[in-house]
Amino acid sequence: MKVLKLDNTNEFDKGVMKRFFLVEDSPNFKIINFNLDEGVTFPVHSHDLDGELSIQVLEGEGYFLGEKDSEIPATKGDILISEIREPHGVRAKTRMRILVTIAPPI
Repeated sequence: MKVLKLDNTNEFDKGVMKRFFLVEDSPNFKIINFNLDEGVTFPVHSHDLDGELSIQVLEGEGYFLGEKDSEIPATKGDILISEIREPHGVRAKTRMRILVTIAPPI
């Protein structure tokens, strides 16, 4: 067993996105914490792999982004689930912390 302390990664830098790899050595999944300052976009992208991902909003508000400029409002507690191949991204309206889980890891 392993306990991760998300409070240890509660850091922001003005105008940028910070990334913290929480689990990257597992053969089954990867967990990454991204902290986006207000107005920052994690660009829409996809991966040419099989698998799924989730993006959970830990704090703040913004939008989950998808193909063809689609936007879904995202607030604390919301979780987006998609195929890794499906275009995905995030735009922060306020300071926003998200937790991304990828299975299997890429």
